[in-house]
Amino acid sequence: MTKDIKSEIRKAYLLNKYVIITPGRAKRPRDVKEETIIKRSSECPFCPENINDENITDQIKINGKWRVLSIKNIFPAVTLDNDKAYGTQEVIIENRDHSKEMSDLNERQIKNVLKMYAKRTKEISKNEKIDYVLCFKNQGSKAGASIIHAHSQIFASHILPPDVHEELGLATSYKIEKHSCPYCDIIKKEMNSPRKIWENKFACAIAPYASEYHYEAWIFTKRHIDNITNCNEQELDSLAAALKKILVKLKKLDLSFNFYMHQVISDKNQHFYIKIQPRDSVCAGVELGSGLVINSVPPEVASEYYRE
Repeated sequence: MTKDIKSEIRKAYLLNKYVIITPGRAKRPRDVKEETIIKRSSECPFCPENINDENITDQIKINGKWRVLSIKNIFPAVTLDNDKAYGTQEVIIENRDHSKEMSDLNERQIKNVLKMYAKRTKEISKNEKIDYVLCFKNQGSKAGASIIHAHSQIFASHILPPDVHEELGLATSYKIEKHSCPYCDIIKKEMNSPRKIWENKFACAIAPYASEYHYEAWIFTKRHIDNITNCNEQELDSLAAALKKILVKLKKLDLSFNFYMHQVISDKNQHFYIKIQPRDSVCAGVELGSGLVINSVPPEVASEYYRE
């Protein structure tokens, strides 16, 4: 399929970002090989025997043992006692087993991780000074992970990141002009396109039209809800199923990745979705100099791989 796609400049759905989709560049000569060497520590701070009970903020228990744990981040960038960098950070330990990543968990276990995101988002949102809650995961050294044991993080702040602020503004302008949610419209369009990865009655996954990363994927709830705390059981089941499908495929490619979900407390009209961005490609001269992103894996090819 790659050979049938010519290079094309594509604009992101809403943001003023452009990506050059260049299928042919995947075949260009390379004489540099980057190797990532990861050594597992025997003293993992996230293994059950090393957890300090004083740092625990929440837990999901099954048969008397925690299965998902939320703890304070002991090296936070923002804190509730610093007006110059106000906010809070937590670490979500996704399972007790040091050797299992999220892709190794079953859908019920992944759903429990999502439930913890929802629990902590709801609790953190009670602070009237907090307006932005970011749930995210770094897996692999290229994605910024510093500890092997499977974990995610929650970052909450009183300020909105500029990209999020811009996206909300553009979404609002779209709604005023079109009288509909841009993301609901994206779902309708992409469910009938070659970029569709998966869908059921409650959720869907796509490779976005102007993918900035190789094998980038987005997961949406089909129902228009603004954050993960509003997901019902069927939607959580569906998000877990989509995540499982995509993460297993990324594991086969041995790719580091980040995933994240933006949640703005003051905006009740967002459309909730999860972005998954693999990190095998890097910004080089064109990206840094022009701001244009070059992606040699077209989203149509990525979605085909995920559907296989």
